[in-house]
Amino acid sequence: MKKLFLGVFVVLMAVSFTSCRETEKKAEDAVENAADAAGDAADAAGDAASDAADAVEGAASDAMDAAGEAASDAADAVEGAVEDAKDAAEGAMEDAKDAADSAADSAKDAVKGAADAVKDAVDDADGI
Repeated sequence: MKKLFLGVFVVLMAVSFTSCRETEKKAEDAVENAADAAGDAADAAGDAASDAADAVEGAASDAMDAAGEAASDAADAVEGAVEDAKDAAEGAMEDAKDAADSAADSAKDAVKGAADAVKDAVDDADGI
């Protein structure tokens, strides 16, 4: 009976060792698969970070270009407003000069008319 138990025990040990080797192989495969998956995930994360950095760089470049264009447009608008104000001031000065000349001409005509009226009145008074 002792031999029977020892025989069964040896057979069980053989099966156990074989089973352990298969389990070890499966564990090694699982670890290898997990390592591959982790490497793939790290690569994907690196690619995503690179894509995000490129997108941020592109957006920043576009924003800087837009800001430059806006500043240029604002400078052009200010320059245009200055030119318009200058033209308006020159027009106002011309209008004021024309009005002053017209007033001076009217004053001359009024003085000449008054002088003629006084002369006529003196001539009429001498004739009486």
